[in-house]
Amino acid sequence: MSEISYASRVRGCLLGGALGDALGAPLEFLGLEEIRERFGKGGLRDLERAYGRVGAITDDTQMTLFTAEGLIRAWVRGDARGVCDPAAIVHHAYLRWLHTQGDPWREIAGAPGEEEPDGWLVQERWLHARRAPGRTCLGALRGARGLGTPARNDSKGCGGVMRVAPVGLLPHTGTGGEREIEEIFRLGVETAALTHGHVTGQLPAGVLAAAIFAIVREGRPLGPALDAATGLLRAWPHHGETLRALERARALAARGGVTAERLESLGGGGIAEEALAIADPGPEALWEALVLAANHSGDSDSTAAIAGNLLGALHGEGALPAGALAELEGRGAIARLADDFAAEMEGTRPRHGTSSSVAQVDDGTPLAEPVPPAAGLEAWWERYPGW
Repeated sequence: MSEISYASRVRGCLLGGALGDALGAPLEFLGLEEIRERFGKGGLRDLERAYGRVGAITDDTQMTLFTAEGLIRAWVRGDARGVCDPAAIVHHAYLRWLHTQGDPWREIAGAPGEEEPDGWLVQERWLHARRAPGRTCLGALRGARGLGTPARNDSKGCGGVMRVAPVGLLPHTGTGGEREIEEIFRLGVETAALTHGHVTGQLPAGVLAAAIFAIVREGRPLGPALDAATGLLRAWPHHGETLRALERARALAARGGVTAERLESLGGGGIAEEALAIADPGPEALWEALVLAANHSGDSDSTAAIAGNLLGALHGEGALPAGALAELEGRGAIARLADDFAAEMEGTRPRHGTSSSVAQVDDGTPLAEPVPPAAGLEAWWERYPGW
């Protein structure tokens, strides 16, 4: 198999997660028997209508995109200022997501002092739809004491792990001192902790971020990548719940012949360790894995989104089905954000008058203003302000 480029893996991760999210969205509140009554014995196998359209994404993808944007802005700040706190800057990104959910910017506690949220992503109107946002995320962000401060709750819901995949696409966290994969695990945990106060709501995010990093940056196959991430998990206090969930998932996968009924023995996916476990046992064939991860009585969009993030990073953009991509809501903006992420992390972003193309939607409307020729770093900073 030919070498898969970093840019292809980033696109695969973000678009693959969005496809899983869109596949699971019509199933989120259905039991397995109801799914089969509606879609047949094999369950749902293609994108169907949810939230008024085929291919609709949910809050899972919305927050994942703001995670990616926040990380770009953190790296821009680190390059320009020499220092940054990634968790704090991602926290600021989540406040912009909170604004898209209807909260007036000036009333958001902890929001910086600008009149309106800045950057291009928050201006994308399709992201302003409410798609069953998690109450824990909304409440924690509304009650934030300051950027980068962990949430004051005891939630171990899946809202931390379902949005953390971009952390695993980083080259490193920029803090130095530890092995890079350990830094990635730690930043995954810190990112989840912004909204989820229970350690079991945080550690699965570290596992997912570290597994994606092991695939993308260390070149490991899926199994060894998950093994490496699980090894890091064992070093953290209070890891028992997360470890037991992952061990059950790996044992189920090892037996083969995973069915929806067997998958449901791992839980419903509403809490973090279950969501990660359900996303794990599927086949490496991307679409089949998404179908398996979506068709169960639980948090179908989150579990399929996590599977899509993981396998999209493994196989790259080329493994994503073109027909499903054509129906995916916001695909142009997601691809553009992925390309910008790769450019920032690979050091190929505009620096000396480099211009960039503009992704298009079906009606030809630009999704964001292009970086004008000869604008260089100033235009990039306007697009991704470093805070």
